Amino acid sequence: MTFEQDGIKQVEVDELKALLEKKSDIVFIDVRELDEYDQGHIPGIPLIPMNTIPQFANEMDKEQTYLFICRSGGRSQNVSLYMKEQGFQHVMNYSGGMLAWTGDVQTGPEWIVKDSKELKQK
Repeated sequence: MTFEQDGIKQVEVDELKALLEKKSDIVFIDVRELDEYDQGHIPGIPLIPMNTIPQFANEMDKEQTYLFICRSGGRSQNVSLYMKEQGFQHVMNYSGGMLAWTGDVQTGPEWIVKDSKELKQK
């Protein structure tokens, strides 16, 4: 069930699975560190570590909807709040993080974002 925390829409595991299956226009971004991502991430989700988000924010589309993912939902909530402060109105947080994820997991460096143009979902 969707809820809000500090003005940020929180998405839980079942809703995230539905959004991923629907192939919506949402851009999903994993904000954990590279080693965490390598150990296991949701297939097809790109990595932009939290500490590098400010480097990408100026190049990202403020009209786009973004959903951020981390280990437990804390870092991704902080990224969502930061992006909202930067003028992004359509940001969401995966509240359970990878700890709550029950779907498929892929290991290795599948999609490390080096340029914001790469964010167009594969």
